[in-house]
Amino acid sequence: MKRIVIALLLLGAAAGGWYAWNELSAKGDAAPAFHGNVDIREVRLGFRVGGRVAQVLKEEGDPAAAGEVVARLDAQPYENAVNQAGALVGQLAARLEELENGSRPEEIDRARKNLAEADAALRNARLVFERQRRLVDDGAVARQDFDTASAAFQSAQARHGAARAALDLLEAGARSEQIAQAGAALEAARAALAQARIQLADTALAAPEAGVVLTRAVEPGSMVQAGSTALTVSLAEPVRVRAYAPEPLLGLVQPGRQVLIFTDSRREPYHGQIGDVSPRAEFTPKSVETEELRTALVYRFRAVVRDADRLLRQGMPVTVRLAE
Repeated sequence: MKRIVIALLLLGAAAGGWYAWNELSAKGDAAPAFHGNVDIREVRLGFRVGGRVAQVLKEEGDPAAAGEVVARLDAQPYENAVNQAGALVGQLAARLEELENGSRPEEIDRARKNLAEADAALRNARLVFERQRRLVDDGAVARQDFDTASAAFQSAQARHGAARAALDLLEAGARSEQIAQAGAALEAARAALAQARIQLADTALAAPEAGVVLTRAVEPGSMVQAGSTALTVSLAEPVRVRAYAPEPLLGLVQPGRQVLIFTDSRREPYHGQIGDVSPRAEFTPKSVETEELRTALVYRFRAVVRDADRLLRQGMPVTVRLAE
């Protein structure tokens, strides 16, 4: 009986040793596993201008195509600003054209006639003044009459000079400094118009890439400031996996190497390619389930998934194995 028991014990020990050796051999031959998560890539969308929210076109969970408008502000104040800036541009453009073209022929002709009238008045005042001066020397007229004639002559000279200056100014046209000043004012107005048009376009909020709306932070009628988050969109492509490799296995993780990505929700693995490896070691994040101690230093690497589908959700845990 004792011999039978001893034989059974030896047989059990042999079977257990064989099983342990087989398991260890299988584990040694299997590709190393790296643990991580599907990388979360999201965009917080906000208006570049402030105002009252007019429309929110997406609910949480709705898909959004690249360039699709997801929300709008009340655009009326910005439309008014565009109209006002456009009117100012037209006004300053007309002013610049007026300065460049110079005076109209009718204005120059009128200035010439005014000069001729002033010239005639000056000749008449000069004759009266000369006559009164001779007579006052002879005592034939009173001194007061001579003073009146002298004042009239001086006044006629002044009016003649003013008429001559007005004609010269019209014939010369605007100065180059005036034209340059008007041109600069026009360029400033055009820049203000372009800025007003940009702000009007910014009242429509569009998704930069295709994705899914995660959060909706505003509702129609809300007043928002420029830059505040209105919606958060999770980007759909490209899908990346963030995993961590311990230092002894770092030589196996190289950019360009093909990998298999396993999840708990699908039997078949996804296929991907390692994109980059971090040059700096770090502690394993608590969100990553690994078989090693959490205090072990690891190196982060990312892999791009080539055949991602809707089952591969952002943030879900994954296991990455090197493809043969």
